[in-house]
Amino acid sequence: MAVDTLAYAKALEAAGVEREAAEAHAEALVHPVLPDLATKADLDQAVERLEHRLTVAIFGMMVGVVGLMDAILFALLRLVH
Repeated sequence: MAVDTLAYAKALEAAGVEREAAEAHAEALVHPVLPDLATKADLDQAVERLEHRLTVAIFGMMVGVVGLMDAILFALLRLVH
């Protein structure tokens, strides 16, 4: 995420913040804060990973249910014969 620190500092100055403090605010925003913000690409990637995990989990549950149904059917067939 790109931030125009000069424009940010100028906006703070226009609002009455002293130039030195405005520049310090701009630098503080860029270095410690912005690296921790999620971008749209970060969120898209997280959604894709979540979709994959859900697909794998649902497929696993389906395999388990089919396996259970097979076991029940096999047990019933053994009882009948």
